[in-house]
This record gives sequence, structure tokens and C-alpha cells, in this order.
Amino acid sequence: MKICVFLSAAELSETYTRPAREFAELIGSAGHTLVWGGSNTGLMRVVADGVHASGGRLMGVSVWFLADKVRPGVDDMVIAADLAERKRLLLEKADAVVIMVGGTGTLDEATEILELKKHGQTEMPLVLLNTAGFYDGLKTQFKRMEDEGFLPRPLSELVFFADEPAKAMAYLEESR
Repeated sequence: MKICVFLSAAELSETYTRPAREFAELIGSAGHTLVWGGSNTGLMRVVADGVHASGGRLMGVSVWFLADKVRPGVDDMVIAADLAERKRLLLEKADAVVIMVGGTGTLDEATEILELKKHGQTEMPLVLLNTAGFYDGLKTQFKRMEDEGFLPRPLSELVFFADEPAKAMAYLEESR
């Protein structure tokens, strides 16, 4: 399975790096491929290191203005012309998507896949890995959207919230 992971390239504390490393090792040890933004910095580096060290493949999609941060030695690396093309390519290459902790870019990527699922343009599994309750507020907002009729499909059909890496991987494996 090719698992696209949207996440931060920032340097983060062990609160976030430990679960990210754990999930990365689950990807690699199961023989899956990581599809990610291609960066060799911060949490992106932690996940790529973990996947690579545990035997998985790396498939990166970066963008021209971040090309200086690209991880060397990746199995497959593409440089996109802009962020819209990058998102499109990441999703095209993936069989499933996992959203980890991140900033506005990660949130943009998460809402993109949610919109596609909402409109029936994809049915690939989507997991929001809610490390240390990072996405509790977003989960509450999504639930409100559902309760007040803003979502045409049940939230549970759009996204699975996992509070730990093993639950995220179990959901992905069950969704195959």
C-alpha cells in the first residue's frame, strides 16, 4: 500500500516525534511505501528515516521552491511546479492518506482530501492521527458540521480519528 502522510516539516518535541516514528516503522515493517512531501527536515525527516530504516520505500513529491530541502537517495522523487500540483500528485500516487500534526499547509492538504471524499471523487481511506489531542478542536468542529447539516455524508465515512499509530495502521489495513 502507498500511504500518503501529510505532516509538518518543523522540528518538534518528542511528544510528536515518538508517535510519528512509531507510525513510520509500522509503514516500513509492513512493506508499504511512504508518499510524502519529500523534505529532509523536521517531522518529515523523522517519518522518512523510520520508514527507510524499517524496510519501506520512499516516494516524495516536493515543489520547486522547497527543492533545497529534498531528501537525497529517495526511491522516487518528483518536483512539482506549484503547491496545487504537489497535492494532486501526492494524492494520485496514494492508496490511503494519514494526516499527522502540522500547520496551515497540513490543514490545507487535509481539507482537500476531505472535499474530494465529500463529493465522491475518492474513497481512499483517510486517517487523522490525533497525537496528544492535537486535532481535538478540529474533530469538534467537524462533528458540529455534521450535526448541523453541513456534511452530505456521515463524518465516519469521511475520516477516521486515531489517537495512536497502531490504531491508524489497523484501520488502513482493514480498509484494503
